[in-house]
Amino acid sequence: MLNVAIIGFGKMGQIRSHALDRFGNCSLTWVCDSRKLQGDFKFTSNPEDIFSDSSVNAVFICTPNYLTKDLVVMGLDAGKHVFAEKPPGISVAEVKEMMAAEARNPGLKLKFGFNHRYHESILEAKRRVDSGQYGRILWMRGRYGKSVDKNFLKDWRSKKSTVGGGILMDQGIHMVDLLVMFAGEFDEVKSFCSNLYWNLDIEDNVFALLRNREGIVASLHSTMTQWRHLFALEIFLERGYMVVNGVLSSTNSYTTTYGKEVLTIARNRSAAPQAGHSHEERCVYDEDGSWKHEIEEFVRCMGEDEPVEVGNTQDALRLMTLIEKIYQDGKN
Repeated sequence: MLNVAIIGFGKMGQIRSHALDRFGNCSLTWVCDSRKLQGDFKFTSNPEDIFSDSSVNAVFICTPNYLTKDLVVMGLDAGKHVFAEKPPGISVAEVKEMMAAEARNPGLKLKFGFNHRYHESILEAKRRVDSGQYGRILWMRGRYGKSVDKNFLKDWRSKKSTVGGGILMDQGIHMVDLLVMFAGEFDEVKSFCSNLYWNLDIEDNVFALLRNREGIVASLHSTMTQWRHLFALEIFLERGYMVVNGVLSSTNSYTTTYGKEVLTIARNRSAAPQAGHSHEERCVYDEDGSWKHEIEEFVRCMGEDEPVEVGNTQDALRLMTLIEKIYQDGKN
C-alpha cells in the first residue's frame, strides 16, 4: 500500500485524487492546501507536516508554478517519491536544481505531469508514425487556444511572478511537448510573443517556428485570444498525414462538435507531386484515460523500481530549454 499526499487541492489536485481512487494500492492520507478542507484524509496548511511524516511514500505537487521547485526539492530530500504538475518549475535553472535533488536521492522517482502524451489519439498517432509505413515526418503544425474571462485577472496564472510566463507556459507547453515527442529536439527557433489584448506582463499569443537537425519544421500557435477553445495537431509525412482534432479534458471544452477527440489518418498518398490519397481513416475517442495512464506509470515505477519513461527530468530539461529559446527569440 502506497500512502500518498497531495499539496494543492485545487482543480488539478482534485483530478489527481479522483485518478488515484482507481488504484487499490494507493491511499490518500494527507492533503495540504491554503483552504481548510475536510475528508477521509489528514489536513494541513503546512507542507512540512507531510514531509516529516515517515509513513508517506509519495507526494503529488499541484501548486502554482513558482512553488513547484522548492516543494519538489523538499519532497525528494525528505525521502518521498514526487509527482509534480507541469511546467517543471519556471526556468531551466529550476529544473537543474530539481535534477540535483534527484541525483542526491537515487532511489526515488520524480515525474512531471504531461498527460497529453497519454491521450489515445496521440498514442495511436505515435504508433503509426513509428511503424515507418507512412515515411518520414516532413512538417507539423500545432494550435492550442482558449479564451479567458475578466476573472482571469484575479488568477495566479495572470502574473509572471507566479506563473513564469503566459499562455505558452500555461497551456502551449503541452503542444510543444507533443511536437518534441514526435520530432525530437529542435535546434532552431524563430518566434513572436505578443500581448496586444490583455496588456499584462505575460504574453497572450506566441507564434513560433521550430526546426530540428533532420530538417523537420513545426509551427506553433499558442493563444488565449482564440475566443473559442481549440486543439489541433497536424503531422504530415511522405506517404500520408495524421491530424488530431479536439482533445478530451476535464471541462470537455476542447473536443469537436460532437464532444469527441478525433484522429484522422490518410495513407497511400499518390505519387508526388499529386495530393490525393486512397484511404482516410477516422478514429474517434470519447473517454479520457490519460490521467489514469499517467499515474499508472508513476505507481509502477515506484513499485517495481523502474526508471520514469515519460515526464522525467531529462524530458523536463529538454522542454524548458526549448521554452526559454522561444521566449528569448520572441523578445528580439
